[in-house]
Amino acid sequence: MAGLVEALADLVLARADRPGWVLGLSGAQGSGKSTLAAKLASILEAEGRSCAVLSLDDVYLGPEARAGLARRVHPLFAVRGPPGTHDPALALSVLEALGGPGPVRLPRFDKGRDVPVPEAAWPVFEAPADVVIFEGWCLGARPDPSAAASAPINALEREHDADGTWRGAVEAALAGPYQDLFEAPDLTVFLRAPDFPTVHRWRGEQEAALARVLAAGRPGRAMDAAELDDFLARYERITRRLIVDPPGDIVVDLAPDRTPGPLQLR
Repeated sequence: MAGLVEALADLVLARADRPGWVLGLSGAQGSGKSTLAAKLASILEAEGRSCAVLSLDDVYLGPEARAGLARRVHPLFAVRGPPGTHDPALALSVLEALGGPGPVRLPRFDKGRDVPVPEAAWPVFEAPADVVIFEGWCLGARPDPSAAASAPINALEREHDADGTWRGAVEAALAGPYQDLFEAPDLTVFLRAPDFPTVHRWRGEQEAALARVLAAGRPGRAMDAAELDDFLARYERITRRLIVDPPGDIVVDLAPDRTPGPLQLR
């Protein structure tokens, strides 16, 4: 990971030529995006560049908003995860604000409690930022209009979306406001997992780490194995698509232990 961080830092330092310059980091669940973003921000700040970090995970809709989607569109939208369960307009407005002067509140989401952090508790960044790192699991994903009519690929789709209503709504959301958000980065790097089973293992490791934090007294709960399977099934279709057809300007192939390969310019 150290070599990748240093290579990306050199790239950003060479290319970030205006306030609010945005680096997009895309990759599957558990691929190390958040860790990479934090380490990269630390290096950039040591080089005298102010750096803000925003995650797509921090603009998830809360339970009430998702419940509304579940009633109006499809019950599967009650659980966060796929396109349609975020607020892309909020993320885009924050990215734009970070390019101008003044304080900017950075959204945060509490995954343990599955609720947005109250706005009053969001950290405040004094903009403009020299560099903004924006990371997200589906950043740069392209919609597949045929998904609604295609055969289900897992038990969740077979049992709860046999007619493709949910899949069609996810793809419609991806084709809409998400594409405006995905155009915001000046450069996007995709961290490519070897395969979906590896992604499942990585995400399980994250959940185990969350369980240890919660055991120390933090409120909330971690998912058990069955809940994790159900959760990841919502990501599976787009995750597999991204592995086969990666987005971005640069692709980095990850080994099963997350060891990164070289930067592949596209």
